Amino acid sequence: MMDDRKPDDVVKVEVDGHKVVAYSFGTGDEVLFCINGGPGLPCDYVRDAHSWLADEGYRVVAFDQLGCGASDRPDDPSLWTIERYVEETETVRKALDCGVVHLYGQSWGTWLGTEYALAYPKSFKTYTLANGACDIPHLISELHRLRAALGPETVAMMQRHEADGTIDHPEYEAAITLLNYRHVCRLDDWPAAVKRSLDDWNMGPYMAIQGPNEFIYTGSISNKNWLPEMHRIMQPSLVLCGMHDELTPACSMRIHEALANSRIKVFKNSSHLPMWEEPEAYFETLLDFLGAHRG
Repeated sequence: MMDDRKPDDVVKVEVDGHKVVAYSFGTGDEVLFCINGGPGLPCDYVRDAHSWLADEGYRVVAFDQLGCGASDRPDDPSLWTIERYVEETETVRKALDCGVVHLYGQSWGTWLGTEYALAYPKSFKTYTLANGACDIPHLISELHRLRAALGPETVAMMQRHEADGTIDHPEYEAAITLLNYRHVCRLDDWPAAVKRSLDDWNMGPYMAIQGPNEFIYTGSISNKNWLPEMHRIMQPSLVLCGMHDELTPACSMRIHEALANSRIKVFKNSSHLPMWEEPEAYFETLLDFLGAHRG
């Protein structure tokens, strides 16, 4: 399914006086408009996983958010806000003449995507929320539950390093690595596109919005809860997650229950990247949903 195809078009879009690079695959009238995770990650892992949907008649659009990938990387912390990224997303959609899109958000892309959906309700016809959480305090409680499975001594060690500011210590990093292999990607060998995104992570936006790693939330988003507003999203929505996801099935169920018109699918052999961990089941589900809402 997935390949290393080259985009049909690469466009530099001016945003806040900087350049944001967007990629377009295919020429179909139906646009799958992808917002990847992070923040601070290049879009490679989402872009490359979904680019083949051009063969199914979709135009697939993804972009490197400001500060990431081939886009400009200004050293200005004031730019790292979800509100500014919402306006960036709308600027890219308009610049690429996408029209009314099938909106897709993955991980942090569900936070940004939901904020965008509430701000621009006429810009999309469906919304897919993959591996997301829209109640961050609840997510934090779920992350504590996941790491508790490492055992009380390991948790105490992690808390000590977090308190001391020594999370770069090898024993702490080893615990994070184990959590990542349990709850981010359960494949023995992580795909090249995933590695490219992770190896090029810009920690500036990530620290400002989320925190120092996938299991600590100290940034501007740490108290955010979109669930009370999500009933305003009336478009058909698809909620996807992995059984072992760091953004847990409990998080996805809250999203599903908050949305006015949604269905949910849990991939039993996946964690945070089912598009790579269980591609056949994942894309069958996604294509079935998108196909039901073409035109």
